Amino acid sequence: MKYKIAIVEDDDLIRNMVRLNLENSGYRVKCFSSAESMRRETDKEFYDLIILDIMLPGISGERVLKDIRSRGDDTPVLLLTVKNDMATRINSLEGGADDYVVKPFNMEELMARIKVLIRRSHGRRRIPSNEILIINGHKIDISTRVCQSNIGKVILSEKELNLLLFLSRNSHETIPRADILEEVWGMDVAPTPRTIDNFILKFRKLFEDNPQKPTHFITIRNKGYRFIR
Repeated sequence: MKYKIAIVEDDDLIRNMVRLNLENSGYRVKCFSSAESMRRETDKEFYDLIILDIMLPGISGERVLKDIRSRGDDTPVLLLTVKNDMATRINSLEGGADDYVVKPFNMEELMARIKVLIRRSHGRRRIPSNEILIINGHKIDISTRVCQSNIGKVILSEKELNLLLFLSRNSHETIPRADILEEVWGMDVAPTPRTIDNFILKFRKLFEDNPQKPTHFITIRNKGYRFIR
């Protein structure tokens, strides 16, 4: 899957340099030059990582970080700053930052830190096998694959459960079919995008109040799917 990263940085050179390196490494990137411009997108976009400059014009990066954490958003945040004093480091980490990089920085080190943060974050977000996944009021026992549905009790296949877990871990994110195929089926098999379509159609019949007008398994035209709990 291509992870999605937001860069909030008012320095054009730094912002574009980081963006190019991320895109060349296979990440999807969205850039903002101010906190205000990012705030307008927060209800629409979900990210695997936010790279945030502390000293932004207008609303500071520290304020943005505080807002992110105050609404219960655990998206990993990597701070960029020219400040290198211990007090700033401690305050930033205690304020909810996951990592802290001082300008000027080494690009290879930054890329390594980004990779580690995303890996750790997705590790924390994985759903333990003994938990219950709930979709539109229907309970799914992850350990047994038994679920309640519109048609009664059903046992999901392993692939069906893996797809539901993948969609759940990336809730509200628009996921291309190619990324779903790679993550759920892997590179050793050759299913078609139609395979995913059939799975989604089944999920709608099982879990949607109105399968013809889905509110949880949404098709994003020419892009892929978005799952909303």
